[in-house]
Amino acid sequence: METCVLKGCFVDAPTFGSLRVREGSFLVLVDGVIQGLWDRLPEEYAACPMKDYGEALVLPSFADLHLHAPQYPMLGMGMDLPLLDWLGTYTFPAEARFADPDYAREVYRKLARELIACGTTRVCRFSSLHTDATLILMEELEKAGVTGYVGKVNMDRNGGVNLQETTEESIRETERWLERCGGFAHLRPILTPRFTPSCTNELMAWLGRTAAERNLPIQSHLSENDREVQWVRELHPDCGQYWETYAKYGLWNDRTLMAHCVWSDQRERAAMKEAGVTVVHCPDSNVNVCSGVAPVRTMVEEGLKVALGTDIAGGDHLSMFDAVTSAIRASKIRQLTDPAHPAFLTVAEAWYLGTSAGQAFFGAGPGFAVGEKLHALVLEDSDLPQPHPLTARERLERCLYRRQEEAIRAVWSEGRLVLDRGEK
Repeated sequence: METCVLKGCFVDAPTFGSLRVREGSFLVLVDGVIQGLWDRLPEEYAACPMKDYGEALVLPSFADLHLHAPQYPMLGMGMDLPLLDWLGTYTFPAEARFADPDYAREVYRKLARELIACGTTRVCRFSSLHTDATLILMEELEKAGVTGYVGKVNMDRNGGVNLQETTEESIRETERWLERCGGFAHLRPILTPRFTPSCTNELMAWLGRTAAERNLPIQSHLSENDREVQWVRELHPDCGQYWETYAKYGLWNDRTLMAHCVWSDQRERAAMKEAGVTVVHCPDSNVNVCSGVAPVRTMVEEGLKVALGTDIAGGDHLSMFDAVTSAIRASKIRQLTDPAHPAFLTVAEAWYLGTSAGQAFFGAGPGFAVGEKLHALVLEDSDLPQPHPLTARERLERCLYRRQEEAIRAVWSEGRLVLDRGEK
């Protein structure tokens, strides 16, 4: 067994709205698994190798539960367009390029490395509909140290000439992809109907059966945009609400991720809570592509599971520092424009959504939970100007809002040190 000790200022969020601060403390790893966090190092570990991070912040690394890998090259493009126009003008043509494996390799290698450099170690990731490119994405994420779920997108309608499968192709290629997924140590498959308008009834039914037979999670989109919601009504006149287009095919359970949910009313939110569906709030994207502002505080108070996503390239930044602070800003906007909406999110609450809430989807305990593989980033913020000696809570807040990726000194993923910039 390999034992290692980390020393630093540990800050995590064990519950929604709370921060736990342990300055000058010691975290012990055995084979990458957290044994405990102590103010004084137990004698039995005194002779073990130590990573002494001094006064640096040691934080749980980020969990990004919604992003589109093939949209990475188009970050910051088409931001003047609403969702459906943006998809047709920019997104679908950009994703069609991933039919070229060499292009996919070049893009995904850079993306995977940037994710780790930003402190994101857990992801739920959309690929494109291309099987080979999806496998390349998984390979590059694995090499970089990223863990989590990746999905080959399914879309057998409304994708245009260059980004659409037949139903038979979509089923065959999904089966081929699933057969190859067993070779990855830290990445697992997640079924990914792009959204209801992209999948025929036959394909949705097959995905539902496959999810049940193989015990696979599901990721898709829900009630992101008002025009999208109306389109779904036209495609499924038998369904009173958008969520029912997933539920009737067996794609609605406690292993389902639904991104956005901006326009989900009380009934749709109640259906999510009852089924255990996780909402993935993507505040940057919702504003950029003119979708709206999700009622996140209401969702949390109603007992829904809520986590965060960057949703690149609807979101314009890969860093989850931005997703956390954007969630706070979006909740403030919602409160200002909707008098019935509860109070805005605090820093501690949004930080929880970007870390512990996302960890939960992977079956992990909150924060630095004993018995879990370590996922952490080490943040050296001493170069920031300080008007007075800052508390650990103030340091965390400033680091979130200032987003200085170069301040990330080390990143741990699944108990492994995957980025180490050494002494500053």
